[in-house]
Amino acid sequence: MGRIYEPIESGGEQMNLDIFTKFHDPYMQTSAGQGALLSGVLLGYMAVRQAGGETDISKSPLFKQIQFGRMDIASLKRLLSRVPTLLAAYREDMKYTGYMSQLSAAAMELLLQSGEEDMGVNGNFALAAGFLNARQYFWDIFPVSKEAKDLKNEKDEKEEG
Repeated sequence: MGRIYEPIESGGEQMNLDIFTKFHDPYMQTSAGQGALLSGVLLGYMAVRQAGGETDISKSPLFKQIQFGRMDIASLKRLLSRVPTLLAAYREDMKYTGYMSQLSAAAMELLLQSGEEDMGVNGNFALAAGFLNARQYFWDIFPVSKEAKDLKNEKDEKEEG
């Protein structure tokens, strides 16, 4: 049986949460705001990976479960609680499950620390911002050194060719 967690690439062992310093919105300096944004990044990146080669992520099963603009904390927690099962189910097709596990744990911890029961407009906005910018923010959070990226690109080219 395969592993859920892939080995973490060089340069990505620590999560880089400096991403929050570039936001001037006071909500993004709270654990609720940070948890909502990281949740959006996680769910967005997973939706991209689920869609595979599709450019339209709205075809992803995960995308169809998110009620953008109307999410409440219970719905978000329900989605996040399914992440371990989804990662296990997609482990063969999805890359970077180790990173996604770390991101999931951080998002859940921040949401638990916040104690908020209502996401409101700010939480929904942070979730959507994370989702829409998932690829960029994912690699901002898990920076990979240039050497590791070059090695990965070479490996991918060999597998495709």
